[in-house]
Amino acid sequence: MAGLSLIDDIRAASRLMVRELGFMDATVAASDYPPSAVHTILEIGIRGPMNSGELGDFLRLEKSSVSRLVRKLIDCGELRETPDELDARSKRLSLTAKGRRTMAALHAFGRQQVSGALAVLTEAEQRKVREGMMLYARALRESRNEDAVEPAA
Repeated sequence: MAGLSLIDDIRAASRLMVRELGFMDATVAASDYPPSAVHTILEIGIRGPMNSGELGDFLRLEKSSVSRLVRKLIDCGELRETPDELDARSKRLSLTAKGRRTMAALHAFGRQQVSGALAVLTEAEQRKVREGMMLYARALRESRNEDAVEPAA
């Protein structure tokens, strides 16, 4: 197991990143939306149409939260629902033209934010940040997946 100092340093850095990225604010990424809505727009835009269940699984949100979130984004004109060709009981969620414009603005904001931060680092440090963040994100996901499949004692 990693030492307590290492764990506390990583936790402190994680909290700082959350604050610096604006996730403590009611809305994020220079948008009028909370973090869950921003992630919804980005992930549907990147991954393509999906149903609410897939979205909830991917974002790790409860079904009721996803339902409210999707309804709000449909009402705001960011998402549309269309019947699933393979399952008439299910609806596919996709971005509208407005949603695609919002996604482009979110990407521009995020890229500018990351670019500004990376500008103060050397190329070697930039690569180290990318590698470290990718490793840490993967480890978080894998440890959560392992916790989910471990039998109860």
